[in-house]
Amino acid sequence: MNRYAFEIFGIQIAWYGIIIASAMFIGALILMKVGKKHGYKEDDILDLVLVVLPSAILFARLYYVAFEWSYYSQHLDHIFAFREGGLAIHGGIIGGLLGGYIVCKVKKLNFGDLADMIAMPLILGQAIGRWGNFINQEAHGGPTDLPWGIMVDGVKVHPTFLYESIWNVIVFGILVFTFKKRKFYGEHFVKYLMLYSVGRFVVEGLRTDSLMLGPLRIAQVVSLAAILLGAIFIFVARKNGWWKIAEVKIQADAANSEIGIIESENNDKK
Repeated sequence: MNRYAFEIFGIQIAWYGIIIASAMFIGALILMKVGKKHGYKEDDILDLVLVVLPSAILFARLYYVAFEWSYYSQHLDHIFAFREGGLAIHGGIIGGLLGGYIVCKVKKLNFGDLADMIAMPLILGQAIGRWGNFINQEAHGGPTDLPWGIMVDGVKVHPTFLYESIWNVIVFGILVFTFKKRKFYGEHFVKYLMLYSVGRFVVEGLRTDSLMLGPLRIAQVVSLAAILLGAIFIFVARKNGWWKIAEVKIQADAANSEIGIIESENNDKK
């Protein structure tokens, strides 16, 4: 399968880049729509996107380079060669959170609330982005006799990119339908991390190209840590009454809705 879609001025444009860019664009549109629905200005959401995406890409690359340092220490000029591939989602999440926190701090926005909103387009973007791995014939598992296996270099292997993509779509659905049930700001994003980590831990065990730290698969270690710390965070947050923050907003939204209904009825009577 040809990795490149077309060429512009001698530069080959990879399908992987097109798919990732499309995922980011779709995610940004969803975030702007959700943010506007919850009272945020489009300009503020746009500023957030313009900072979060570059910082996520940068940290995704640095994270990958850090765990492949044995190679990059000997090829320093390749560290920022993004076109060669090598991005890690966990690094991207860290970079995105840092960039988002800075924007929210400067513009005095609710970081936890926006993080909850970002969780939904983020996991959907991950589901879309995994198909770039299919084009590149990478991020696959070991040999399998299962009917849905794919051929890579003459060997039938687990399509682990597909497993993760399907799981991410399921998580997206869960997050969409449970968004209104969050008890405190930040809870939804923590749930995203936990749910994604469950699927990633399982899928990572099948992959043949995992980033390693000695005998350990880094993604599995991070996934276990995210599940454990996420559960502790939610327990402590609810125990300390952080849910009241969200409750006030929910009650305010309900009150505004009732006021709108009353005003509409009064106008009809006139």
